[in-house]
Amino acid sequence: MANVLHAENPKDVEDDWIAAYQLKKGDFDIADVNKELVRQIPSAMQMGKVYQRLIVDTALWNENYVDGICRVYNNDICDIIDNYNCSAYYEPSYIIARAYQNGGF
Repeated sequence: MANVLHAENPKDVEDDWIAAYQLKKGDFDIADVNKELVRQIPSAMQMGKVYQRLIVDTALWNENYVDGICRVYNNDICDIIDNYNCSAYYEPSYIIARAYQNGGF
């Protein structure tokens, strides 16, 4: 079986994960940036790559991908990475992973 659910309806997978991991909707506004500092907000694909590298780079030996996603997304470092008024999101992946391990930038 593949590591991902290629044949599954993405909306069904999303709904299953929301239920299984008891995810709740937040109130974070990703577009709330200082227009003088940020000309363009990174795309979902760009940020997905940032988080994918962080999850893989900090993975625990017995951890599956979903648990890794929850571990990283529940860490305070996400507040810094998702703050596009600073430069954290475009730092090299090893810098972001080191910051995660050290508790911040």
